[in-house]
Amino acid sequence: MARSNGWTREQLLIAFYLYCRMPFGKMHSRNPDIIRYANLIGRTPSALAMKLTNIASLDPAIINSGRSGLSGASAADRSMWDEMNADWEAFSLHSHQVVQQLDVSGELQKELTQEIDETAGTQHEATRYEGSNRVVTTTARVGQNLFRNAVLSAYDNRCCISGLSHPKFLIASHIVPWRDDPQNRLNPRNGLCLSVLHDRAFDQGLLAIADDMSVLVSPMLKHSPDAFLKETVLAYEGKTIELPEKFEPDKAFLNHHHQHIFLSN
Repeated sequence: MARSNGWTREQLLIAFYLYCRMPFGKMHSRNPDIIRYANLIGRTPSALAMKLTNIASLDPAIINSGRSGLSGASAADRSMWDEMNADWEAFSLHSHQVVQQLDVSGELQKELTQEIDETAGTQHEATRYEGSNRVVTTTARVGQNLFRNAVLSAYDNRCCISGLSHPKFLIASHIVPWRDDPQNRLNPRNGLCLSVLHDRAFDQGLLAIADDMSVLVSPMLKHSPDAFLKETVLAYEGKTIELPEKFEPDKAFLNHHHQHIFLSN
């Protein structure tokens, strides 16, 4: 892609795509992924890294944490931020298509295909696609992969309750279930990074997150004599979750889960 002073729409799509996939602490010019994608779009690694920190300055989670990134976000950056948050499905598909178009060697596409296949096997809700044709299924898998990457990278690839960091045991868990809110299925603010165990408990209404971001445990579990359960679930009651570096969970989604899914009695 030819380099120009202004960022093209395709270049911005790649930058926002990377922002969704990358932990905040890795948004620097020495990151191999930034170097690869900078070459792909005809920008320097420093320019792409700076663009990512400018995007970060638009994220409420970054602002609320006291970090402001850089202050050079452009009108185009703000417009794409709004576009992305308004329609996550369209953003995931368009950004994936740009990667396909620019990746002449096919190297990145090969990696992404493998990653998407692995995501489909890891995310237990990834098979609940609407429709049966190949286009719908592929679109859903691309979107689910972006959702997983956005959520896990936001929490620096650690369960926000237990701190578990082994990737094989991590789930990008939906706060409002996939089936209940199609518009926010791919919204990373509708996600928590949880271990397989805590994801299952959260999904079944045995765990919830309060307004103050502390862990709630259902009364159904509190009198269990199971030692493992006491150590892995009950021990976290009242503890504050590790907040994400970006895409902070929306309290409206947490309240929905608390009111409609959590087994409080």
